[in-house]
Amino acid sequence: MFARYDAEGLLAGRVVRVDRGQCDVVTADGTLRADTAFVTPHDPLRVVCTGDWVAVEPGGNPRYVRTYLPRRTAFVRSTSSKRSEGQILAANVDHAIVAVSLAVDLDLGRIERFLALAWESGAQPVVVLTKADLVPDAVTLAHLVEDVETTAPGVPVLTVSALDGDGLDVLAAVASGGTSVLLGQSGAGKSTLANALVGSDVMEVQAARDVDGKGRHTTTTRNLLVLPGGGVLIDTPGLRGVGLFDAEIGVGQVFSEIEELAGACRFHDCAHESEPGCAVLAAIDSGELGERRLESYRKLMRENQRIVAKTDARVRAELRREWKKRGAEGKAAMEVKRGRWA
Repeated sequence: MFARYDAEGLLAGRVVRVDRGQCDVVTADGTLRADTAFVTPHDPLRVVCTGDWVAVEPGGNPRYVRTYLPRRTAFVRSTSSKRSEGQILAANVDHAIVAVSLAVDLDLGRIERFLALAWESGAQPVVVLTKADLVPDAVTLAHLVEDVETTAPGVPVLTVSALDGDGLDVLAAVASGGTSVLLGQSGAGKSTLANALVGSDVMEVQAARDVDGKGRHTTTTRNLLVLPGGGVLIDTPGLRGVGLFDAEIGVGQVFSEIEELAGACRFHDCAHESEPGCAVLAAIDSGELGERRLESYRKLMRENQRIVAKTDARVRAELRREWKKRGAEGKAAMEVKRGRWA
């Protein structure tokens, strides 16, 4: 992919940090600073980001990134703006490591959100339960792992303690196989985990509050770090908001058991609410599927539809038709009730 740029005399490099229109790029000749003005379009998903492979000018003041190579994978979330824009967090990632603190109660719904974005990116998700040393006994820890495994079908679930080193060797082996991105809320122990994997205090660490286990944003930029056992790690700031961005495939992967059950529903467009012959509702009644999982699935699918509808006219039209249909059904039901009461 780089051959055409090599012929032009440009340097190959990988972006290890982006900061206000400039980036640090590692090349065969060392690390250099480059301006990204040539590749800063209006589309926020096409800006240079950490993990990109780029073509850089061999000299100049300032020196410019001319382009980035096609991305194998890209981790994208929606921004908090009303314009429904996506924000790219990392590119060319092999493993998405979702750090979840055991110092506080598990938020399974938030784990499902991270996993949906991870699957959608094209990376292999891995859930890492941090601060395992704070769990009082092995039985409790086993139950917590089981809860997360049920929430994350097909995803490895690891427990680690950066304090005493338990589980770090397994995680390091996973991270050695390419590029990993470290994700999670503030206070999840990401910076401590990054330091433990790198083998030195490359990231500042701040104590989490005892009351809720949350911490301040120790990491403020996305940094690509070289691991001593092989592979590289992209550490990211704590994410307060984890909004979906066109992640229908990712949501379906997270809730693969529901998608599989839906294949046996009587109607191909079954909404799994009150339709006759719904295999998903039958699984709820039999106890095969938990109600929390179905509610979470519905919530994420609705959210994703709203995000897509803001930029896709066809989806907007379909949603309007559905809303009108449900409104008419609701109105008809009220008329029936009024007639009955009269």
